[in-house]
Amino acid sequence: MFKNLYELISKMPTEQACREYLAAQRWPDGKAVCPFCECDKCYTILGGKRYKCSNKDCKKQFSVTVGTVFECSNIPLSKWFVAVYIITGHKKGISSHQLARDIGVTQKSAWFMLHRIREITSRKVTEKLKGIVEIDEVYIGGKNAYKHKKVRDEINKLGTGYMNKVGVMGLLERDGEVRLKVIGLENQGIYIKPIIRSNVSNKAFLVTDGFGGYKDLHKEFNGHEIINHSQDEFVRGFYHTNSIEGFFSQLKRGLYGIYHSVSTKHLQSYCNEFAYRYNTRDLKDAERFTLSLRNVSGRLSHKTLIAR
Repeated sequence: MFKNLYELISKMPTEQACREYLAAQRWPDGKAVCPFCECDKCYTILGGKRYKCSNKDCKKQFSVTVGTVFECSNIPLSKWFVAVYIITGHKKGISSHQLARDIGVTQKSAWFMLHRIREITSRKVTEKLKGIVEIDEVYIGGKNAYKHKKVRDEINKLGTGYMNKVGVMGLLERDGEVRLKVIGLENQGIYIKPIIRSNVSNKAFLVTDGFGGYKDLHKEFNGHEIINHSQDEFVRGFYHTNSIEGFFSQLKRGLYGIYHSVSTKHLQSYCNEFAYRYNTRDLKDAERFTLSLRNVSGRLSHKTLIAR
């Protein structure tokens, strides 16, 4: 239907056109489904702006945005569509300040919009990673040289460079998808094996560095190869962690270059955003946009967002 952002805007210039396109993606068979009772016998009212459930025990009215990330928003769908296209298409994302200027909303509204769109990228997956799976961690936070002298002195005293940084664990299926999980500030080692078990098939072959948290994984999985980075070993034949480290490089460049500062409680949402774009890297931007609109179910309220 369209190939780029310009064609998207020109082919869906009205709210009616946007509603029809969203309805077509949300209900591909053409039958509107009531978000309150899940009845699939609904009819249109108010010239197609709303629907009414025919279930005699329900009979509630609803719009195409009810039960989605767009629910209870006064921002036009045309602006929402532009925001979805940009955040899913731009390889390193977009800041709330820039999005606010681009579509003509306040920065606070743009910030909330971006987090609601990130909910699309955070959908749960049930299939486990298989084949060769690279696993590593990255630590998100400012450089020690830029921190206060008291903080630097404490870091030097403890002899660790990861103080006040948040750990993010990455699991990447070779030539497949990536998954990220924030493992927090402290006691990160205790979360590693449970995360691996819940995301990786026991038939997979694991490749990691020499971190102690990965010890004895060969007993639970098809195999486990350790790359000793401490001994300047980075590749041994087919075994390496270069793929996940390359993804981490893109993640950090995006966080530092676009968002500059990310709070710990929202870091998982940003990680999901970058993982989503990586996992849909073979799709064109328009295809990724359409896929995103098919996964808009589930409302995120502002109260829920700030309470995380």
